[in-house]
Amino acid sequence: MPRYAQSADDLLSSDDVLSMSGLEFMQGILEGRHPAPPIGETLGYTLHEISDGRAVFRGAPEFKTTNPMGTVHGGWYGTLLDSAMACAVMTKVPRGSVYTTLEYKINILRSIPLGMMIDCIGDVNHAGRSTGVATGEIRGVDDGKLYATGSTTCIIMKIR
Repeated sequence: MPRYAQSADDLLSSDDVLSMSGLEFMQGILEGRHPAPPIGETLGYTLHEISDGRAVFRGAPEFKTTNPMGTVHGGWYGTLLDSAMACAVMTKVPRGSVYTTLEYKINILRSIPLGMMIDCIGDVNHAGRSTGVATGEIRGVDDGKLYATGSTTCIIMKIR
């Protein structure tokens, strides 16, 4: 079970983050040495797997993630895809650098039933000195069906 940050004081300092590679940082979250971001607790997903150029989040939408029609809000798909794709890029960020999402696009292919466990997978296509590009997909854990896809461009910034 991840340890979610409950306040800004729970998060690592900038110096701590800059002292490790992005992959080391993400491995620390997966292993529970670093706090997971509170958005995961809010939206019901957690980091499930991390490796060089790849991030997988697992979760299930709940009623609190629905729109007025009672289906999963598009923002839930977007947030998960942004997390997986950007964290995949993060695994390529060297010590002394940070990243942020510049833009992302999603395509919702079918509705995810409430309570259904999904994997949201992000894979890096390119990571250079200043940009990272990744793609993502949301798949059902049990049925393997593709529910949404996405793509992102992130900026990588050397701080030290």
